[in-house]
Amino acid sequence: MMSPLLSLILIPLVTAAFCMAGSAPRRISIFGAAANLLLTLHLMGSYSLEVGGFQFVSGRLLMASHGLAFSLGADGLSMVMLLLTTLVTLAAVWVAPNIKRHEGMFYACLLFISAGAIGAFVSLDLFFFYAFHELALIPTFLLIGIWGSGERQRIAWKVTLYLATGSFVLLLGLIGIWLAVPAGFHTLDIRVLQQLGYAGLLTPGPVVYLLVLFGFGSLIALFPFHTWAPEAYASAPAPAAMLHSGVLKKFGLYGLLRLAVPIFPAEIQQFANLLLLLLLGNIIYIGFVTIAQKRLDLMLGYSSVMHMGYAFLGFVALNQIGLAGMSLMIFAHGLTIAALFALCGEIERRAGTLEFSQLGGMAGVAPKLGLLFGFAVFASFGLPGFINFPAEVLIFFGAFARGVSSGFNAYQITTAFALWGVVISAIYMLRAYRRIFWGHRGAAVTEAIADVSPAVRWSVILLLAGLLITGFRPSLLLDSINPVFDLLVP
Repeated sequence: MMSPLLSLILIPLVTAAFCMAGSAPRRISIFGAAANLLLTLHLMGSYSLEVGGFQFVSGRLLMASHGLAFSLGADGLSMVMLLLTTLVTLAAVWVAPNIKRHEGMFYACLLFISAGAIGAFVSLDLFFFYAFHELALIPTFLLIGIWGSGERQRIAWKVTLYLATGSFVLLLGLIGIWLAVPAGFHTLDIRVLQQLGYAGLLTPGPVVYLLVLFGFGSLIALFPFHTWAPEAYASAPAPAAMLHSGVLKKFGLYGLLRLAVPIFPAEIQQFANLLLLLLLGNIIYIGFVTIAQKRLDLMLGYSSVMHMGYAFLGFVALNQIGLAGMSLMIFAHGLTIAALFALCGEIERRAGTLEFSQLGGMAGVAPKLGLLFGFAVFASFGLPGFINFPAEVLIFFGAFARGVSSGFNAYQITTAFALWGVVISAIYMLRAYRRIFWGHRGAAVTEAIADVSPAVRWSVILLLAGLLITGFRPSLLLDSINPVFDLLVP
């Protein structure tokens, strides 16, 4: 019997093949994405919280001498990442507009990103963990370069250069981890590497940690390695921006939880002040840059970069509260930014522009679009009721509690500054909402503008429902996540 996790990888790949060969790629892709979401929900219901750990494990040994194996498994954290990926994938293929060029290939690229992300999140082998992510990067470049807007080819090459460099640095770090494995443990199994880290038998050292941190950090858009992200999301088609910012960028955060926390706890503390300074660059500096933007797509791109600072704050706290908050933030931000980019694409199709100066008063002609955008705005800056709120609260509590017994220190100072990020988020998101939907009608807004299409409406409702259901009951996610950090945090 085929592993259900392998099925989650194969369904989008097979669906992509049918999209390129079939005559109705949009319907085929929606069907495949919906099937994957249903399978994920079934697996979440079948996952035993009492047993915990990695379940649905399957694999095949490929190179015994080097410990290389194609092995799959999922624990509570993996399940949350799978739910995020399949939700955003369904929403992304659902909102995709009518594609005039190479329609089948367009949908296939979206599904390849989804398959690569799923493969990375369920891989138990370090090699395939990395390889699946690289598989997902290739269609990202194609989506920007072929179907993007503006200076799409220049931006596609810029994204390629930045992410390829980050991936290469990360590869060096992963090789460093493998070389540090003690004699007698010929393995690339992430579970074994974690156990060796817990026991203090795997100590690659600070240089390898910095390679891993800055490799993952470049993929996550850690300041100052962030400049690729806003332009990429602004130029990419809305479905591609949804999948990359909502899912694929979270690979770096997931990797830090899987590898850095169990293997480099001493190094995380050693270089904590450096990371605290950099994440404040994400939150404060990028926050003010976001306020200054004059286009909605660039504002959302910089907003996505800014919110990664909160996730890094939960990571550097290195306690269960902070890491649980980081995990919730991954899920919350993924759904929120996907909903915002979906609505951003709809606004551009309706008004023909995303310049704030050309918009205004859209609520009068597109009230449903305004209502959905308002909900997404409230989620973005952490209004209670959305899962974003408990995520931020846990991160702030976890970071503030770090080393509190030794007096007021860098963690508390950074947390105090980071709290202002919530205010900054509210400023730029509410200003954007007012500029687009309220006030005098802009030059691009006419009575002829149609309200939000059913496809976009229902896909965004799907994402908002995920934010609200888990926001009112965070235990739906925390019950799966917390046991993982019982093991990760000594």
